[in-house]
Amino acid sequence: MFAAPRSYARRHGLKVLAAALTLAATGAASAQSNFPSKPLTILVPFAAGGTTDILARVVGQALQQELGQTVIVDNKPGAGGNIGAQAAARANADGYTLFMGTVGTHAINAALYQKPGFDPVKDFAPLTRVATVPNLLVANPNQPFKSVKEMIAYAKANPGQLNYGSSGSGSSIHLSGELFRSMTGLDMVHVPYKGSAPAVTDLLGNQIAVMFDNMPSAIQHVRSGKLRPLAVTTASRSRELPDVPTVAEAGVPGYEATSWFGLWTQAKTPADVQQKLHAAIAKVLKDPAVVKKINDQGGDVVIDSQAEFSAYIKAESAKWSKVVKDSGAQV
Repeated sequence: MFAAPRSYARRHGLKVLAAALTLAATGAASAQSNFPSKPLTILVPFAAGGTTDILARVVGQALQQELGQTVIVDNKPGAGGNIGAQAAARANADGYTLFMGTVGTHAINAALYQKPGFDPVKDFAPLTRVATVPNLLVANPNQPFKSVKEMIAYAKANPGQLNYGSSGSGSSIHLSGELFRSMTGLDMVHVPYKGSAPAVTDLLGNQIAVMFDNMPSAIQHVRSGKLRPLAVTTASRSRELPDVPTVAEAGVPGYEATSWFGLWTQAKTPADVQQKLHAAIAKVLKDPAVVKKINDQGGDVVIDSQAEFSAYIKAESAKWSKVVKDSGAQV
């Protein structure tokens, strides 16, 4: 049998390899140009029913229509958002997994946890913020105080007896409480949950006394009279609850805290896929129906360029790292 010279076999092998690589590259480029060609998933690092989940479902529903593909919301709560963030960081870099993160996951946890299990900068490609919302200091109506000043007086008279819930250690809800505690010098007990919804459930049942909850997940209970609003955490009053004072107005001058939420994808996702995702998200965030849904929950829509969002995260990380250090907050 005739044996081909080694040089010929080597050249032939290289040609086959080159053809295979070209085919693979062409296939990858085609897959990117056809994006999306299958369902997408939005990972939510908190339990269903909280603000992060609410926003993910509002945006996800609109994205389904815009992209022509099913958008699945997948809740992975725990560890102040770290479990969901870890899953998103390890997802395939193809753009089919989005992450609805927060000020907690991307500006607080790196300062609060020694090993959060992900890098908020290196592991993610920022797309845009989605919304900013005030936090709302709410109390169970059975608590013996009806204002921030009365709450402070009660806490001072009963050190270590006033507990406040949060959606998890390191969340903006937790840090809003820590900032309040450090500025008032109160001895309050933090009770973390795996999301806002289970914390609100215990607040409704008077298992915890108060909570600095994101407005979208608390406002329905305020409107129904099941929770008592004491103050909003922003510098100015809320459009949705104009009769509720700010924390600063109510007795803690200089207090201000705002929560924000945004969308990311895996860091190594191709640039053109990132651009398609950003364009689609920006388009749905301009939809009057989507804007109204977010406004009705007490939030304000935000659309950033990817560069703007990246710079904003950097500034917020510096700000909240200082709050963590100054308040002495620990997991």
